[in-house]
Amino acid sequence: MKTQDVTRAPGEHAIFMVLGLVETDGVTKKVKDLCGNFAAIPKSMRNRYPEMEASCVMGFGAKAWGRLFPDRPRPAELEVFQEIKGAKQNAVSTPGDLLFHIRAKTMAACYEMAEQISATLSGAVESIDEVHGFRYFDGRAIIGFVDGTENPDEDERLSFAVIGDEDAHFKGGSYVFVQKYLHDMAAWKTLSTEEQEKAIGRRKFNDQELSDDEKPENAHNAVTNISDAEGNELKIVRANMPFANPSTGEYGTYFIGYAGTFSTTRKMLENMFVGEPKGNTDRLLDFSTAVTGTLFFVPTLEMLEDLGD
Repeated sequence: MKTQDVTRAPGEHAIFMVLGLVETDGVTKKVKDLCGNFAAIPKSMRNRYPEMEASCVMGFGAKAWGRLFPDRPRPAELEVFQEIKGAKQNAVSTPGDLLFHIRAKTMAACYEMAEQISATLSGAVESIDEVHGFRYFDGRAIIGFVDGTENPDEDERLSFAVIGDEDAHFKGGSYVFVQKYLHDMAAWKTLSTEEQEKAIGRRKFNDQELSDDEKPENAHNAVTNISDAEGNELKIVRANMPFANPSTGEYGTYFIGYAGTFSTTRKMLENMFVGEPKGNTDRLLDFSTAVTGTLFFVPTLEMLEDLGD
């Protein structure tokens, strides 16, 4: 069983493509052709340029899964994401049939893989959203704090990121949820460093977590820290990337989280947008707005190849 690259580090550069299937003949064949040959795209890049650490992940939305593979069972938690309504803002639900998460040390490598995918699917899809992310200094978000600190340790990532025996037919697959956040940088910069640290729950300079006495209950890393009924901490694997268009004043974070159960990710989102207890919403949402929100299923490489048959 070979999982796709769901536990790989965010990388130096990334392209996130969310595509929609069009209503025309030949769509299913083109998608299945890509499924059958998908693994060859990053493999070819790695063989030619191993130092670029090329990686590519393909995922399917709930509606696309039903349309493309009507005779196959559906992953237990694959559904159209249901919007989460909060007092201040909502975790919106936006459409998406196919997701491609492309990573490499150079944007040139990302571009070549994206171009091959787009050429194969030409005429079968339309672009819904495309974001080009970059590594900002030592892995910081555009707001200046290190991102991904709460990720599980490397030897634990697979257990949190992939489906287990509870859904045996899809074992080794993963649920991936994406959100495009836009930041109000002008408002964020009016805060002192101390106020920013309380919003995040960590020191800005050295990424150290604030003590319980210092950390507010609505700090970002407080509301997203969740556990099961037995007190075991629940985690997801994030590969977030910053993006920006300074000339237009657009600054953001592309959130992407892989998990073996989407219910874990959804609980984190509910804590952020609704609050636990209700009203204790994420302080970061006072400066960040989610403009997309889509759930996908990522098959194993063996299943992806099988889908192409």
